[in-house]
Amino acid sequence: MRKLTYFVATTLDGFIAGPDGGDPTGPDGFFTVTPDYLEHLVTHYPETLPGPARDALGITATGTRFDTVLEGRRSYQVGLDAGFADAYPHLRHLVFSRTLTEAPAPAVELVSTDPVARVRELKAEAGGGIWLVGGAELAGALYPEIDELVLKVNPVTVGAGIPLFAGGGGVSPRAFTLTDHTVLPGGAAFLSYARSAA
Repeated sequence: MRKLTYFVATTLDGFIAGPDGGDPTGPDGFFTVTPDYLEHLVTHYPETLPGPARDALGITATGTRFDTVLEGRRSYQVGLDAGFADAYPHLRHLVFSRTLTEAPAPAVELVSTDPVARVRELKAEAGGGIWLVGGAELAGALYPEIDELVLKVNPVTVGAGIPLFAGGGGVSPRAFTLTDHTVLPGGAAFLSYARSAA
């Protein structure tokens, strides 16, 4: 069975974006993409770089972890605002939205039905890993289906913003086991956790 991995950048205080939901790596963002951070992504997670970044860096490696990417409507809007209707053309790309009625890019699959049911279908299919890129509301909806967390912890706090998970149905503790960690010279840490058996 395929795994769902929430692979996401976060601040030390647990926010994936500022209160306005804008791109935290953009010109007004608070995440600094240092050379060591970028090198780590290129080496270990090349498929998670957007198509334009891959093109600019000359990356052709398909990667070994993910062949499918999931994102919520607001997360997808960040790419649209930057002019990219399909930021991940090298992956199967699903966008979960109840407001979009037509996909802005032919290869993007719109999902307006229950996210949990759709992810369970995806998990039952053959293929590689499934990457949840964001956002917080979709992560909250898919909370019971997340098998792995890979947190790109940036050495910054923001005090307020969009948390790792939002819109959940209350407190539901889940235990995770640290399976890997890399601390980069620039201060960012990549922490991998597998969901512990119940």
